[in-house]
Amino acid sequence: MLTGESVSLQYARVWIPDADEVWKSAELLKDYKQGDASLQLRLEDGTDVEHKLDPKTKNLPHLRNPDILVGENDLTALSYLHEPAVLHNLKVRFIDSKLIYTYCGIVLVAINPYETLPIYGTDIINAYSGQNMGDMDPHIFAVAEEAYKQMARDERNQSIIVSGESGAGKTVSAKYAMRYFATVSGSASEANVEEKVLASNPIMEAIGNAKTTRNDNSSRFGKYIEIGFDRRYRIIGANMRTYLLEKSRVVFQADEERNYHIFYQLCASAHLPEFKALKLGAANTFNCTKQGRSPVIDGVDDAKEMATTRHAFSLLGINESYQMGIFQVLGAILHLCNVDIKDRDSDSSVIPPNNGHLTIFCELMGVTYQDMSHWLCHKKLKTASETYIKPIPKLQAINARDALAKHIYAKLFNWIVDHVNQALHSTVKQHSFIGVLDIYGFETFEINSFEQFCINYANEKLQQQFNMHVFKLEQEEYMKEQIPWTLIDFYDNQPCINLIEAKMGVLDLLDEECRMPKGSDDTWAQKLYNTHLNKCALFQKPRLSNKAFIIQHFADKVEYQCDGFLEKNKDTVNEEQINVLKTSKFELLVELFQDEEKGTSPTGPPPGGRTRLSIKPDKTRAGQASKEHKKTVGLQFRNSLQLLMETLNATTPHYVRCIKPNDHKYPFTFDPRRAVQQLRACGVLETIRISAAGFPSRWTYQEFFSRYRVLMKQKDVLSDKKLTCRNVLEKLIKDQDKYQFGKTKIFFRAGQVAYLEKLRADKLRAACIRIQKTIRCWLVRKKYLRMKSAAITIQRYVRGHQARCLAKFMRRTRAAIIIQKYQRMYVERKRYKRLQAAALIIQCILRAYTAKQKYQGMLREHKAIIIQKMVRGWLARQWYKRSLEAIVYLQCCIRRMKARRELKKLKIEARSVEHYKKLNIGMENKIMQLQRKVDEQHRENKNMHERLSSLENSCAVETEKLRNEVARLRGTEEEARNNANRINTLQEELARLTKELQETKVEKKTIEDWAEKYRDEMEQMVSDLKEKNTLLKSEKDDLNRMIQEQAKEMKEKMERVLLEETKQLETDLNEERSRYQNLLSEHLRLEERYDDLKEEMTLTVNVPKPGHKRTDSTHSSNESEYTYNSEFAESEESSRGGEDVTKAPLDMSLFLKLQKRVTELEQEKQALQSELDRKEDQAQKTRAREEDDHKRARGAELEYESLKRQELESENKKLKHNLNEMRRSISEKGGPGSAAPGSPAYKVLLDQLNSSNEELEVRKEEVLILRSQLVSQKEAMQHKETMTEAMSYMEDVQKMKDAGEITQAYIGLKETNRSPKFLRRPLEVNDLVTRLRSPTQDYHALNEDGELWLVYEGLKETNRLLESQLQTQRKAHDNEVESLRGELQSVKEENNRQQQLLAQNLQLPPEARIEASLQHEITRLTNENLELYAGDLKNYRQYRMSLFQRIIDLMEQLEKQDKTVRKLKKQLKVFAKKIGELEVGGQTENVSPGQTIDEPIRPVNIPRKEKDFQGMLEYKKDDEPKLVKNLILELKPRGVAVNLIPGLPAYILFMCLRHADYVNDDQKVRTLLTSTINGIKKILKKRGDDFETVSFWLSNTCRFLHCLKQYSGEESFMKHNTTRQNDHCLTNFDLAEYRQVLSDLAIQIYQQLIKCMENILQSMIVPGMLEHETIQGVSGVKPTGLRKRTSSIADEGTYTLDSILRQLSSFHSTMCQHGTDPELIKQVVKQMFYIIGAVTLNNLLLRKDMCSWSKGMQIRYNVSQLEEWLRDKNLMNSGAKETLEPLIQAAQLLQVKKKTDEDAEAICSMCNALTTAQIVKVLNLYTPVNEFEERVTVLFIRTIQTRLRDRKESPQLLMDTKNIYPVTFPFNPSSLALETIQIPSSLNLGFLTRV
Repeated sequence: MLTGESVSLQYARVWIPDADEVWKSAELLKDYKQGDASLQLRLEDGTDVEHKLDPKTKNLPHLRNPDILVGENDLTALSYLHEPAVLHNLKVRFIDSKLIYTYCGIVLVAINPYETLPIYGTDIINAYSGQNMGDMDPHIFAVAEEAYKQMARDERNQSIIVSGESGAGKTVSAKYAMRYFATVSGSASEANVEEKVLASNPIMEAIGNAKTTRNDNSSRFGKYIEIGFDRRYRIIGANMRTYLLEKSRVVFQADEERNYHIFYQLCASAHLPEFKALKLGAANTFNCTKQGRSPVIDGVDDAKEMATTRHAFSLLGINESYQMGIFQVLGAILHLCNVDIKDRDSDSSVIPPNNGHLTIFCELMGVTYQDMSHWLCHKKLKTASETYIKPIPKLQAINARDALAKHIYAKLFNWIVDHVNQALHSTVKQHSFIGVLDIYGFETFEINSFEQFCINYANEKLQQQFNMHVFKLEQEEYMKEQIPWTLIDFYDNQPCINLIEAKMGVLDLLDEECRMPKGSDDTWAQKLYNTHLNKCALFQKPRLSNKAFIIQHFADKVEYQCDGFLEKNKDTVNEEQINVLKTSKFELLVELFQDEEKGTSPTGPPPGGRTRLSIKPDKTRAGQASKEHKKTVGLQFRNSLQLLMETLNATTPHYVRCIKPNDHKYPFTFDPRRAVQQLRACGVLETIRISAAGFPSRWTYQEFFSRYRVLMKQKDVLSDKKLTCRNVLEKLIKDQDKYQFGKTKIFFRAGQVAYLEKLRADKLRAACIRIQKTIRCWLVRKKYLRMKSAAITIQRYVRGHQARCLAKFMRRTRAAIIIQKYQRMYVERKRYKRLQAAALIIQCILRAYTAKQKYQGMLREHKAIIIQKMVRGWLARQWYKRSLEAIVYLQCCIRRMKARRELKKLKIEARSVEHYKKLNIGMENKIMQLQRKVDEQHRENKNMHERLSSLENSCAVETEKLRNEVARLRGTEEEARNNANRINTLQEELARLTKELQETKVEKKTIEDWAEKYRDEMEQMVSDLKEKNTLLKSEKDDLNRMIQEQAKEMKEKMERVLLEETKQLETDLNEERSRYQNLLSEHLRLEERYDDLKEEMTLTVNVPKPGHKRTDSTHSSNESEYTYNSEFAESEESSRGGEDVTKAPLDMSLFLKLQKRVTELEQEKQALQSELDRKEDQAQKTRAREEDDHKRARGAELEYESLKRQELESENKKLKHNLNEMRRSISEKGGPGSAAPGSPAYKVLLDQLNSSNEELEVRKEEVLILRSQLVSQKEAMQHKETMTEAMSYMEDVQKMKDAGEITQAYIGLKETNRSPKFLRRPLEVNDLVTRLRSPTQDYHALNEDGELWLVYEGLKETNRLLESQLQTQRKAHDNEVESLRGELQSVKEENNRQQQLLAQNLQLPPEARIEASLQHEITRLTNENLELYAGDLKNYRQYRMSLFQRIIDLMEQLEKQDKTVRKLKKQLKVFAKKIGELEVGGQTENVSPGQTIDEPIRPVNIPRKEKDFQGMLEYKKDDEPKLVKNLILELKPRGVAVNLIPGLPAYILFMCLRHADYVNDDQKVRTLLTSTINGIKKILKKRGDDFETVSFWLSNTCRFLHCLKQYSGEESFMKHNTTRQNDHCLTNFDLAEYRQVLSDLAIQIYQQLIKCMENILQSMIVPGMLEHETIQGVSGVKPTGLRKRTSSIADEGTYTLDSILRQLSSFHSTMCQHGTDPELIKQVVKQMFYIIGAVTLNNLLLRKDMCSWSKGMQIRYNVSQLEEWLRDKNLMNSGAKETLEPLIQAAQLLQVKKKTDEDAEAICSMCNALTTAQIVKVLNLYTPVNEFEERVTVLFIRTIQTRLRDRKESPQLLMDTKNIYPVTFPFNPSSLALETIQIPSSLNLGFLTRV
């Protein structure tokens, strides 16, 4: 309500009731005065309203809380505690911040989001584990952690009570609480009890959950799970109790609802072979699964859920046969509900025969069809005297069928619950438990029946317990703080409980009515009315119904319908049907009903049914059964509820209230009306009311002082903060009743914190205004002074500039006048000259033009005359021609006319007689004339005939001539015709050409015109092109510039891509290392587990049992199996750390092949040696040969040996030279790009080839030495015996010589070695890598350029040669074996003597060894030669002379070597003396690699002795345990680190190892290394939590590893050595595999070190980085609720940032003292900084109170301090700073602006190290601490999500704090000489002898 202080406040914000939103926010427009009937308000949408006050109560509206209190984690932290404030706070958190959990005092309010949220992972569980409840944001895990901690701390059992409506999320909350316990506590055995506990959930959900209209997975029963713990608080088992299963759902479902999930899962799996016998179908074919018409749930696959259920059954130990039995019973229930019952008449019913579903039911249940069909339609009635069977009508038969189905299902449900409890039961004694109660919340529907009555009755009991607990906590708090206790009035629902359960209550009357023979629901309702109506205020009767009653519950009024109460309370089932089922052959069914006679324990779940009559005559059992069966469901439920309440009262309860935000299952949609209804029903508002009635706001004195220090004056601040707070409060709040002072806290009434916040905000606002005023004044004055100074300066410079400009102008004016004078004179003169020249030119041109015009006129006149003449002549000719033609034409016409006239006249004359007469006269004359002529003709004819005959001959000739002439003429004619045609064609062509000529002329003219136009256009185009060319040149320049820029960008881009690829390769490398090192840590964990189990077995069983004993992890360290890992070619094998690990498996395969080949060579050598031994025995018996033959045989043998040795040496030199060239070429090629990816692989390959070649070289030398020894032994035997074998040797050699075998063998070997295959250039690096990467590598190809195959081939040729010799000897000497057996013993003695001499020589020093071997060799040769030349004096004298000459030469060489040695010794002494003087002068040596300037280590002077030590330590085999004990197990790291050189134990162990290698004792080497590794593991297991111990042995292990590398003899490790150090390299053993074992051990020690450091830092990180205010006064503490929060004020014992820095400095100095490698220190620091950043960020993401602007400033300051520490320690390049980048960006995100789209873009580009989920979480959690800050809007957060949706990243919210970066151990050689190391006596190692 409005308080007195706010009565007259205008603009006060209040809450007013609203029908839709329940409460609306409004602002007071006008001051309220006492007596006003209404308030003038303005809503948030701008609407002005008038709010009427209640005239009776005059209650004012509720006040709103300040904005900074909105969205609090705890509702009790609100200053004004009332319903609208609670509702608004929940809505803001749920809608705006997407937070579903909120505290309300001791209650956790959980709102169902209807969406899967990523807040339940293992990382979240780990984050909440071990945290205080108020330190983290509200969560179900926080409640579970509080219960777990209180159980361990208070030794008291705990309970978590989860309640709420159906669909509110009760089951999920309970499931997550159980998951938390299972994850945090683990199990006490290896049986994975926690998995079984979690596996019970899918089973119970399948058989007890169903879809309702409100929830898709509604629990239709209540359950209480007790999770048991042992004394170490590990899960040992669980037990489940169930309450009030809704059996009616088996046979009836409302619309849009489903039956229990298990039926639909069974139908969905009906196609499986194992379910064929059940004869099931789809769910919509059975009556009990299709009534709701909703057989499918969206997003749920019933078949998959069935598989999950079956897996859970198996996990809980329910085998397949029992599972199939369960499914058989469920299938039978489905078929039973489909049995069709028909009417026979009005009083009876019948089942048709051969009913399919009943037949299947009987088959599945193992009963007879006749019995079941009979008793489904009949019942047995028993009277006092007789028993008779009565048929029942159809309706009763259907009810009996349904009752049987419900009864069977209830029995099956109870059986499954019992077996689940058996599976979860533990034989270990339970120490304590945590109970999780998942029970139905308060329910009210349109029709409420017996089930809702029982549910609401249970909620009444739970609410009463809740109210008493809240009241008790309030009372305890007041008493603890010793403040006056005032009785708080709270709602007590005991009257309602009495109405239900007291004598003559509702349940009592119901049970009484059930016992009545003719009891009915109507009579029971009348009894209720008569008993309680008008007598109990909580009982009412509906106006329009006589079959219902109303009960006023604590949450609401509920109207119950009486119909069905009696039947459900009785829960009757026909006992004859039960008896039929008991006779079944189905074992599971008999087991379900075997306890039917036993009743049900009140502690267990209520029974599924009750038989009213028993047909068995056993009176004793019948009486007991009858008594038990008289227990009604209501009575059983009341007893179970009473037991539950006793259990809860004996535990410490924790409350979770689940709220359903809307009825439509929309995600993150809030319906205020539904929420308020549930808040009222679940007791949250009652908690608020109780808190508000007392002192809801509570502050510690320190927090109050820190928050409200701004309200105090300097004089008010005293040393005693408690007294200071008292004085200030008395001044600020006058009413003493508004607050109380406790021992440690100040208690405030509701609204007082808001008043103090207002005062604080006003004070801060006034201070801000004053600061702003002063700063603005200062800024404006500074601006004015700057402007004034600038103006004066500008004026000065401007005036000077103007004066200079004026002077310059005057000078320029005068100069311009002079220039103008001369310029004008010049211009005028030029103009005159130009005019004069122009006039002359014009005159000249004009005169020439006039003359030209006159000449042209005369010329034209002359030409015109000529033209006229010609034209006139042409005209005269034309006129003449026309006149002539006209005259001719006229003449023709006249003559034609005259001719026509004459013709006409002749025609007329011809027609007249005279004419004919004239004609006749003429004819007679003519006839006579003709007759004469005929005669003449006859004569002429005759003459002619004669002439013709004469002429015929000439005519024939002439004819022939004529014919030829005709032919010629015809040809001529044809030619003429052709010519004529051609002339025509030519004429036509001429005409055409003439025409074309004319056209051409026209075209020419056109073309000329066009050419002229084109020329103009071209000129224009050229000008345009020139302009374009200019533009193109400029564009070209621009393009060149752009190309250069693009090239530069491309180069940068390529560099970036290369950098990214490099980073990706490094990431892959680190991931591979991380996987391998995680496997090592897992291996170590399993080893430790195995050792623990072995110790337990040892302690449990004194007598060891036979069986397999686990070998030590280093037992097979010298085998090839230790070379499997991918770390063999890591950077620890080279001086660079960034090595490509992906090539390591290829290198390893090569190495394994080389090793395998070496093994084969060794086997061949051993076989050869055994064969030679055998042949040696045979050869000893055949030594009687002639002396000359023996000399030739021996000469051939010596020639053979020398030839072989020379060839091998020459080829070896050449191959070494080729190999060196190959190495040099590869090194040169890889040199410039040594940093490029892949180059380390080449180095590693060369190292491995070197090691393999050296090993093969050693094997080759061993073979040669063995053969030389064998030859010498043979020679000795030949000289001692009768030399019978010489002839056979001579024959064999002669045969070989004849056949050319020796020559051919060595020439072939030589040609093989010198073939182009071996003499070609060294392999290219790429070829080498390609070969290595090829999946099918050819061993020949791999080694064609190396010595391996060469040596192997040489050895094979040698072996073949020897085998041929041996075969020849075998054939030649098999017959002589027996005769020479007696001579074998003497030869063996000689061999033993030589071996003893050899052993004695090996024990001598090198110089003595050489002299002894020379003397022995001279003696042996002398003896042999004396025997050899005994019969030949001449040859003997020559031999003696050559022998003496050789001896003289050898002696001279020996004397020269002695002189050289003495000279070197003198120089060595001189140098040693100089070094000693330098050491005395103060030079320091042997400084630790990790030593820094600010932490010096005292230099150690190592005196040199005159004796030349070899840097080895000798010890006896029996002293090895003592060595390990004194040097490892009992060594104190602190004393060694301070007083001795770093890494001394590692040096001592290596020096011992050197001696074992020196004496060639492989057993000693193996045992020493194994004991060392086991000793280090033992001391780490014993003192693994001591940082100094772990750091010390990490440093020494690395140093020991570096020594093995430095002195391994490998070239890559020897390049940093001195000559003396190279002399100390190991000679006999290759310990590369042990180096890998030590590397693995170092990795394990490193991980142990990180864990140890993490355990130390873990408790410091959050207080130091987040909670402590490093910058005091920047952030104030906001009001807190009932859940206490860790104070941010540094009290005594509180960790601060300085604590973290001091601890880091301690770590660093310790590691430096221990001599840890600097690179390793950097990796440790990087890991520590990652842990600091990850833990801090995770806590920030889970703490809403830490997400503010001021906290971001604190975090950035703390990070800067950490960076400063890195700079002080010279560790900035360690990569540690980069690990803090997510934390830095989160702090920046808290401080940047968060309003506009530009801000969103800036945030997206800035926060690249944060995931989208983390960015959104920080924005959602951002909370203003002061009113000046603004909240982040939902729209802005959605904008961020939209911009970041394309990111490809992990959806994980929290960082993985358990992540450990993979570690590498870069090679770090030591400059310390081994021979200078002195062993202090304090180490108790006197049994070691320096060598």
